[in-house]
Amino acid sequence: MAYSTRKGNDHILTLSCPDRPGIVHAVTGLLAKNDMNILDSQQFSDPTSERFFMRVHFGGNDAAASASKDLQAPFDELAQEMKMDLDLRPVAQKPRVLIMVSKIGHCLNDLLFRQSTSQLPIEVPLIVSNHPDFKPLAESYKIPFYHLPVNKDTKLEQEKQILDLVKEHNIDLIVLARYMQVLTPGLCAAMSGKIINIHHSFLPSFKGAKPYHQAYERGVKIIGATAHFVTADLDEGPIIEQRVARVDHGMSPKELVEEGSNVESQVLAAAVKWYAERKVILNGTKTVVFN
Repeated sequence: MAYSTRKGNDHILTLSCPDRPGIVHAVTGLLAKNDMNILDSQQFSDPTSERFFMRVHFGGNDAAASASKDLQAPFDELAQEMKMDLDLRPVAQKPRVLIMVSKIGHCLNDLLFRQSTSQLPIEVPLIVSNHPDFKPLAESYKIPFYHLPVNKDTKLEQEKQILDLVKEHNIDLIVLARYMQVLTPGLCAAMSGKIINIHHSFLPSFKGAKPYHQAYERGVKIIGATAHFVTADLDEGPIIEQRVARVDHGMSPKELVEEGSNVESQVLAAAVKWYAERKVILNGTKTVVFN
């Protein structure tokens, strides 16, 4: 029996649950029973949280192309039995991403280029900013741009507009591409596990404004960036990816900013890509990232 390699027939299953014997057997047995072919499987058992994490990429023959519909019910039953948090989606189903930005645009520009050249498997239905600066960039990619100004007195009203847009456009993920506003606990809770931020330093060092200038004053030899999920605790959400770049005493603050911008773009793009590929699973205050 021939199996199709078309992405239209491929699905990704991700799950986490309390660790116990027989999880892999139950999952793979259910797939085999439904004539599914496992193309890739990764799992991790966390001895600290005592939870088990698994990601399975599988496909079927042409007759089994409707895997999401046919398998959802039996997997829901298995999830209830084993107390699983489980997600089953076609590989071809791209997450719908709302990108938010302020007045620094390198991450936005990088994400849009990668998406337009099929390096990022996402859809970008809209861009939101508290400044109008990047409307021309959004228009060049034919993406609707929403200018939503905000101050301390209008933050709740502005965030309600954001949540209305999330609902209207069926948004799966919000990406803060150097959006320089602190989100309220209400928005963080409404989109829990669905907001990714790029922090312009290697957490936890040099928090706050002008981190590269702080790094310059301290004579650091490594700078970096951190992509993490957003929580109500500022810059303390579960980390998805971190990368660093070596610098030296001869570099000016401007050169540190330029080098840092490159790292930020790379780290954020990696985090968004892995999220889109269902490779990131929350594990309390941490993440499990299958690569």
